[in-house]
Amino acid sequence: MENEALRKEFEAAVEQINNYTDLIPADLLLKLYAYYKIANNNFSHPGSKTPLINAFKANALIQARRMEPEEAMQAYVDLVRREIPKLK
Repeated sequence: MENEALRKEFEAAVEQINNYTDLIPADLLLKLYAYYKIANNNFSHPGSKTPLINAFKANALIQARRMEPEEAMQAYVDLVRREIPKLK
């Protein structure tokens, strides 16, 4: 997929998640978090005031660390397409 088309699809998936009002399981949120951070080359500290949450986020990033940004964008889009319709 062309990079620009993938970026648009990724941004649409991010918007879909940002507007989603039902609960999303924590394991999916952590995957989405890691994919989002990698897709945007943002490896800053998670920033939660809760050390346990920071640890879970760091672990999610470690698990996905070998992904390239484009792979992470595609993984994010695929995860949203596959899982979000099932949650409703």
